[in-house]
Amino acid sequence: MDSEDPQERPEDVVNIISGLERYNPEAVGNLEDYLRHQCENQYTDSNANRTLLKRYQLNPDRVKDEVITNVLVKALTCFPSPQFSLALHLIPPHLMAANPRAELPEAIAKLRELSNQLQGAQYARFWATLDSDDLYADLTTDIEGFEDLIRLRIATLVSHAYREIELSVLEQWLGLEGQAAVKFVTDTAGWKVDDGLVKIPHNPENEAKKSEVREDVNVDMFSRVIRRAWEETV
Repeated sequence: MDSEDPQERPEDVVNIISGLERYNPEAVGNLEDYLRHQCENQYTDSNANRTLLKRYQLNPDRVKDEVITNVLVKALTCFPSPQFSLALHLIPPHLMAANPRAELPEAIAKLRELSNQLQGAQYARFWATLDSDDLYADLTTDIEGFEDLIRLRIATLVSHAYREIELSVLEQWLGLEGQAAVKFVTDTAGWKVDDGLVKIPHNPENEAKKSEVREDVNVDMFSRVIRRAWEETV
């Protein structure tokens, strides 16, 4: 999954990112439409979305809270890459400052919490947090298949680190139970379940690798050590 330069990127967005169109205030509308297409079709163009946030910096009158949160939610689906942090740093500080009359600061704080949990591999806590407040459902509703995208990322990372894992543990990490978990493991991930144990196929990431430690020590190094020891005793 290439979230920096996806093949779905249309030519007009390429021109906005790479050409003089990036300075055109009207490019904001095109980038917002493109973000909507990403949300509906389960892919992410982080480069284009950061460009949109930069446009908002230069055109504060065009800022839309819902667009900002959608950019951040899309960035969540790219963990453990730093896309969420990169997007977050492009949001003007005054939009994130606590304000009882504004909803955006609370929304950003909620999404930051989810990001921290995903980056820290606290997957069970992530699902518990996601279910703890209706605001999370509101924030992710525009992103088609949000939960499935997160599960796919978790499964990818698990496959990099494990050859076998207990199904009960994986259920917690995927936020699924019973047959739903088994179906995801077998049908989506393509793994096997045997007596409560999930078996993950070999891949370049989870294979045991022999490490070789070489120490380049020559006679000159020994002679310097011996000479220094002799000088200290004299």
